[in-house]
Amino acid sequence: MKKFNVTGTCIPSENYMVDISGKLEKIMKLIDDGCYFTINRARQYGKTTTLSRIHNTLPAEYICARISFEGLCDESFASQEKFCPTFIERIYTMLQFSSAEEEYREKWLDESITDFKKLSRHITKMCEGKKVVLIIDEVDRTSHNRVFLGFIAMLREKFLLRREGMDYTFHSVILAGVYDIKNIKLKLVSEGNYVPAETENKTYNSPWNIAVDFDIDMSFNPTEISTMLKEYEAENNTGMYITVIAEEIYKYTSGYPFLVSRICQHIDKKFEKNWTTAGVLEAVKVILLEANTLFDDVFKNLENNKELHDFIYSLLIVGETGNFVIDDPIISIGLMYGFLKKIGDRVAISNKIFETRISNYFISKDNRKRKQSDTTLQRDIVKDGRFDIELCLRKFADHYAEIFNDNDRKFLERHGRLIFLSYLRPLINGQGFYHIESQFTDLRRMDIVVDFGREQFIIELKLWKGDEAEKKSYSQLLGYMETKKAESGYLLIFDFRKEKNKQPKAEWVDVDGKRIFEVIV
Repeated sequence: MKKFNVTGTCIPSENYMVDISGKLEKIMKLIDDGCYFTINRARQYGKTTTLSRIHNTLPAEYICARISFEGLCDESFASQEKFCPTFIERIYTMLQFSSAEEEYREKWLDESITDFKKLSRHITKMCEGKKVVLIIDEVDRTSHNRVFLGFIAMLREKFLLRREGMDYTFHSVILAGVYDIKNIKLKLVSEGNYVPAETENKTYNSPWNIAVDFDIDMSFNPTEISTMLKEYEAENNTGMYITVIAEEIYKYTSGYPFLVSRICQHIDKKFEKNWTTAGVLEAVKVILLEANTLFDDVFKNLENNKELHDFIYSLLIVGETGNFVIDDPIISIGLMYGFLKKIGDRVAISNKIFETRISNYFISKDNRKRKQSDTTLQRDIVKDGRFDIELCLRKFADHYAEIFNDNDRKFLERHGRLIFLSYLRPLINGQGFYHIESQFTDLRRMDIVVDFGREQFIIELKLWKGDEAEKKSYSQLLGYMETKKAESGYLLIFDFRKEKNKQPKAEWVDVDGKRIFEVIV
């Protein structure tokens, strides 16, 4: 019996897998055309599995040398003398799993090769008359290394000479990692390093600028997710509505491969094959609370990059517009790490699970500075297994009035969403669940959906922009309530005008036959 896998390479005979034949077909076109390219995607985005599929589907006319730099110590990259034998040994070892004949494989071994000039001549000899595809995984762990960058600079020069009919080299080279090494700029000093002939003043920028753009979408769309569910259903006969479940999984994950498989894994193992929308939601709740390597990496990157941290905070908590600027390094890093996605001329958090999990991260940091909601308040709001959302909003209005003062006006205006989420989270924690529905057409607006027991509450957060904007807020909330088939909605408006102009409110409003509980603080 197959199983869902979220660690390491997925194996078709052992694991339920998404059919990525459409993506592989596009990649094969790049290989057939002799392209050099980098597959740079976020952690746990299926890169290694994709490389495995490429290796196993290449036609016999190709000799595939698929190696990885994972596990290599820094000593292997200390000098050309160390690197060249390591590289050759890895090629030799992996060729036994290719279409290469033993005699050809043995010829790769040559102990005399200790620098890039000799290695270049050796590659020429070994690639003449053959289509050798070089694949290097986990390449970015050494992308800062001077010796490795000298190596790819050598490959670049050989590629350019091949185009002029003056050299033989690898037919196609694929580098895989998180970072796109096309953008690396490094001063290569001639002493002890390979420097291409065209290098001027010993400076060589972008040593991988020969690479074509890799614009193939590696995320899974609902149709692709369905292929994995169909394979599962054929073995398990659960009676699931495959299209519905695929859409629901995509709704929370936006097709992030690890998250897609993790939801499926939890439903299969933890929730007794409850392949319903409720089962998907239960799996999402678990993911939002669990420790795993993906989120460890997310939080590490946020902690280590203050500019990225602040940009994500401004998008998610403050509600600032994330305009897409192609040359903005912070946006580029956010896209590279998989935190962001591009939507038209804007960027947004890449999926709902990231939205909620990263929000919780910011909330946890804030709660270390503030008092948590006390258990007495929780007992008032949660009674007999039901969440009193009206009382919660009334109590929040009282809480907000207590902490508000003119000296904190700028802070509160910027952090109002965080204050509410920090107030809400401990009240529903363990029994309920919330997620954020970002509104890309109005980024000063945030919809929060709270699931507690069998009930669902829709809360819209907005800034006060006048009476007309208030009426527009009713229409927007009604529209979202319609999609959720909800009879009641909740509107929380932050009013940062001077005290004498403010009109605090906490009352029910009837709008077009629906009920909205409006709170203005």
